[in-house]
Amino acid sequence: MKPGTLPWWAGKVRQLAAHLRARVSAAERSQLATWASEAELRIFDGMPVADRRHGLDVVAALRRDGIDDPDVLVAGLLHDAGKGQTGALPRIVHSLGQAFGPWLVSLVGHLPGMRAPLTRLADHPERSARMAAEAGCSDRTIELIRWQEAPRDPEYGERLRLADEAN
Repeated sequence: MKPGTLPWWAGKVRQLAAHLRARVSAAERSQLATWASEAELRIFDGMPVADRRHGLDVVAALRRDGIDDPDVLVAGLLHDAGKGQTGALPRIVHSLGQAFGPWLVSLVGHLPGMRAPLTRLADHPERSARMAAEAGCSDRTIELIRWQEAPRDPEYGERLRLADEAN
């Protein structure tokens, strides 16, 4: 979806609303222990609740698409782990930068408290991939996470990107 188009904006508004009301139930967290490793769960548990909810929603979308490959599901779960505690305002600015250009992010990055979260958002695919590597995830999972915005995996990369975009 092209940044700045009406469907893109509608998706961003939906994502913001989901971010603000995000919850993860104890049952959902318990179910993860049936297929995610302890190290992967530690990463998941350290993510902000909105990113945990999003990861679960991406996994659900992948499963609805018939995907049950553990490497792909773990990538869906942890692909945003590197965003860290960024808050809603930097996420809005990051999205505006996608629509209007990086000059906006650069300008806002000079405001107090904005540079670090905006940098984390821009670099989150690589940061998330490093976290996955440190947790012992497969090379395939790491690469799916690393290239989430410009997929290289011919079988699952684009499907992960679309599940991410839809949620």
